[in-house]
Amino acid sequence: MHKFFKGAITAALLSTVAQASDAPPAQPAPPAVVYADPALWVIKDKDTTIYLFGTIHVLKPNIIWFDGGVRKAYDASSEVIFEILEPDAAAVQKLVLDRAIDKDGPPLSKKLPPEMAAGYAKAMESLGLPLAAFETIEPWFVTNTLTVLSIQKLGYNPENGVDKHLMTAAKRDGKTLGELESVLFQLDLFDTMPEAQQIALLGETIKELPEGDKVIKTMVDNWATGKSDALGQLMNAEMASTPDLKKLLLTDRNIKWAQWIEKRMEKPGTTFIAVGAGHLAGPESVQALLKARRIKSKRIKS
Repeated sequence: MHKFFKGAITAALLSTVAQASDAPPAQPAPPAVVYADPALWVIKDKDTTIYLFGTIHVLKPNIIWFDGGVRKAYDASSEVIFEILEPDAAAVQKLVLDRAIDKDGPPLSKKLPPEMAAGYAKAMESLGLPLAAFETIEPWFVTNTLTVLSIQKLGYNPENGVDKHLMTAAKRDGKTLGELESVLFQLDLFDTMPEAQQIALLGETIKELPEGDKVIKTMVDNWATGKSDALGQLMNAEMASTPDLKKLLLTDRNIKWAQWIEKRMEKPGTTFIAVGAGHLAGPESVQALLKARRIKSKRIKS
């Protein structure tokens, strides 16, 4: 995924930062309705069916996607699996703050290299964030804060995201809900990142914030038109320069999810799995890993 969005790649952090922020999301004039046709895959054996659906964690409210093949697959499923289940807001904010505050280290301004200072100050000012309030905050959380608030400023919001919509529907419809990871796991992906890597990620994010509108629009357009190959190319091209981060946030998680699906295929029933679209695109996608295990996925009309 483009460097601008690496810091906000997990569903937990997108939702948490949005809830924690005092800045309300932008409320531009409602755009024209767009009918999306996102990619959908199915895996089948004699008594088990698993649908794989790639989500976008943030969207504008004008995109209609929960119809056609996606809706049919969802309706046919008794179980819906997400990256994480929506946690209690107060509890997850406490988990974040326990990890995001550096109680013993120097202030953030002293950690950043001099060449980053001006860009950092400008980025914070553009979003109305006081520098002093972040002096005890770890770089990974500052990166996520800048990313999420920038996304919101552009009119995108987790409340309109695919995950949120599906989770609300699944609860309403009495589906069995499950998760592939925990909030704690997703938070620790960032909190355990070496500080030098956190600072490098913050620096890349600051540089690329001005490109945010173009980048997220390209991502959403690729998703909405079912161009999973184009989405995969975008992600892999941009993450090639940070292989350690790619391994941490994408590849290792895809491996675990493929293992989960392989195990789930041993049980009968129909399951709908909804995870970030980037995990279902490219040469190291969940589908590619399943193929290596001789489990074939088939793209179906959505």
